[in-house]
Amino acid sequence: MQVTTEEIIYPSSDGEPMAESTIQYKLIVTIKEGCESLFQDNPNVFVAADLLWYPVERRNDISQAPDTMVILGRPKGDRSSYIQSREDNIAPQVVFEIRSHNDSNTKMHKKLSFYNRYGVEEYYLYDPEINELEGWQRIEGSLEPIEPMEGWISPRLGVRFELPESGLEIYKPDGEKFLSPSEINAERLLERERAKAASQRAERLAAKLRELNIDPDSI
Repeated sequence: MQVTTEEIIYPSSDGEPMAESTIQYKLIVTIKEGCESLFQDNPNVFVAADLLWYPVERRNDISQAPDTMVILGRPKGDRSSYIQSREDNIAPQVVFEIRSHNDSNTKMHKKLSFYNRYGVEEYYLYDPEINELEGWQRIEGSLEPIEPMEGWISPRLGVRFELPESGLEIYKPDGEKFLSPSEINAERLLERERAKAASQRAERLAAKLRELNIDPDSI
């Protein structure tokens, strides 16, 4: 008698919004894109935002959708969810959450318990309303609080956390800060303007040299 295994459907949405405020959305995108940039040349690091993670095989009732998660050892690529049993059973090593004003302490404790139970190595929780950053690192099989968080360097990512009055700042190993998409666009525009100004200065100098019967290409 042949035994057939019922196919398990893993939903791609939990019905919850990605963010409940503009500042929460901006931070999620900034952290997600910043983590992507850390590993842009490494094809075996997968970074996702608000993607459902199913840690237990054939259990679609056990899931969590971290604001950002980083999985080292899994290839980049599109996914409708992260089903761990289909990903060499590799759990996200690093998880970020941005707390919203609607998140109760009970909800956040449940998330910490989930990440502790299912193998997350580093968990970072930021509350933008009070500018507070908490962190946990897995030590001897359990997530333990990191103190102090100011100036902490992530063992897995190599990024440094700073908490000025203006809010959370994250710095890459090369000292470059995680930037929001609008900040990245502003920097690119400034770079183009600087390049244009330099080109115009070079053209003016070349014109003056020609007035003096000097070939600028011969210099």
